[in-house]
Amino acid sequence: MEFRVGNGFDVHKLISGDSIILCGVTIPHDKALSGHSDADVGYHSICDALYGALSQGDIGTHFPATSKKWRNADSVIFLKHASSLVNKLGYKIMNIDTTFICEQPKISSYNIQMKTNVAATLKIDLERISIKATTTEKLGFCGREEGIACLTTVGLFRHE
Repeated sequence: MEFRVGNGFDVHKLISGDSIILCGVTIPHDKALSGHSDADVGYHSICDALYGALSQGDIGTHFPATSKKWRNADSVIFLKHASSLVNKLGYKIMNIDTTFICEQPKISSYNIQMKTNVAATLKIDLERISIKATTTEKLGFCGREEGIACLTTVGLFRHE
């Protein structure tokens, strides 16, 4: 068996708004995330972890922010693409561990819905997905609620 590990990290700025999207879930909030696409830091972080484990660049390699085609795009498109590369190259996803870094919103009540979205898109069991959040104790840009960051680690395997 061959094993691979990938890390993904994404950050988006918070702006005035009424909701944010995290792992495909629209969460009511007094701010929104700013980005070229829908600014889903969760999906973006997972994509980068999958691309990294496959040595296939990053989300910007496959979906450049300079392209008008991806303006306001639903980030599930990016996750489906990363998933198709995993399958094309003969790998299976062993696990996904995602951590949101933010003071607000509290995501615990949305956790199962986020995991369900990721599992359905990647066609893996819920038990292979961990989604959680932490704060920075009000330190830095996340602590000042200027942005939300997300860190993901994935494990892949394939039989040789």
